[in-house]
Amino acid sequence: MLHSSACPGCSAARSRGPCRSPRRRQPAPHHRRSAVVLGAIQYDSPGRDDRSNRSLNAEWVTVKNTGRLPVNIKGWTLSDKSGHRYRFGNLRLNGHSQIRVHTGIGHDNRRDVYQDRRAYVWDNTGDTATLRNDHRRVVDAESWGRRGH
Repeated sequence: MLHSSACPGCSAARSRGPCRSPRRRQPAPHHRRSAVVLGAIQYDSPGRDDRSNRSLNAEWVTVKNTGRLPVNIKGWTLSDKSGHRYRFGNLRLNGHSQIRVHTGIGHDNRRDVYQDRRAYVWDNTGDTATLRNDHRRVVDAESWGRRGH
């Protein structure tokens, strides 16, 4: 299933009713908000989960720089609730740009980086993607499903 940063199913702000979105944004416990956030997440690879590299690479998380200035995210990590962790190499994320972090094997480029795994990372029924900076502070987190909160 694909989710974007916006809460498309949420009308709570307009109707004062409960949020019905299956995804919950976790507030980052720091004083200054980072311009780098999690964007769209494809946690359920389309089609059969056959562990092929094609299927693994159809599972991804987008990391976005919403600010004007570039940010080097070297040493930052992206992790799930089970402890799988991907550490970014020397990667400069230009202002107003994004990069997709794929689960499978591939060649890193300006738009896509690969975790080079041979198994799925993101739990389809519920998980949390956590982005931490090089000081191990939570920058952003996104949850979905039953086990994601």
